[in-house]
Amino acid sequence: MTTRATDDRVRVRKYSALGRITINRPEAIGAVDTPMLRAIAGALDGFRTDSDIDTVLVDGTGERGFCAGGDVRQLRAAIRSGDVAGAEEFFRVEYRTNAAIAEFPVPVVAFADGVTMGGGIGLAGHAQVRVVTETSRLAMPETRIGFTPDVGGSWLLARAPGRIGEYLALTSESMDPADAIYAGFADHFVRREDLGAVRDALENRADPANPTELVMLFDETPEESGLVGAREWIDDAFAGETVLEIRERL
Repeated sequence: MTTRATDDRVRVRKYSALGRITINRPEAIGAVDTPMLRAIAGALDGFRTDSDIDTVLVDGTGERGFCAGGDVRQLRAAIRSGDVAGAEEFFRVEYRTNAAIAEFPVPVVAFADGVTMGGGIGLAGHAQVRVVTETSRLAMPETRIGFTPDVGGSWLLARAPGRIGEYLALTSESMDPADAIYAGFADHFVRREDLGAVRDALENRADPANPTELVMLFDETPEESGLVGAREWIDDAFAGETVLEIRERL
């Protein structure tokens, strides 16, 4: 069943006990702006008060990715036009939406398929069950534009093994699925071709299976993360107390 959303670029549906929120902006790799974030937040509010819902799925359309982040072009245009309040509102709505996912009363499953960066991490990285595929590329690329890792990304980075968090934050390096699981940005590796079967299982599951148990039925073991082999030099170089010291170590 499809429910009415406040933005056509966000599809909101209910299947029995499953609530589904789909980012539908494939031409921009799911980049989100303020109206889209409000629609996602509104869908979460609706599912929170629906006693039938016991799981929420967040995914996207298109072959290239789940969500490439916030719509930086629109933010830049707003700031250049003097609409600072509009830019501030974007971040306010975005952060509240990310927090709502992290604190949601029932499990949230996120498919971080394809490009999932910046604001995409904010939507997927704080879900209780985070799925990556062979096409997944995750990153916190904010330092490339002179910003700082936001959307709760710094919380995730701070909990990565060793100095991996500092490395990913300062270099904006992207992670493949194995890297994302190793760094704590994802939980399960599922082949893209199997995502449809996972959706069906979430929609039609038999009690008492929970979302994690269902995803585990399709979970595969990815190849070892390249970050494992790089830990020695990353931990040494990025142990510096300042960026200048880290640069000297490098």
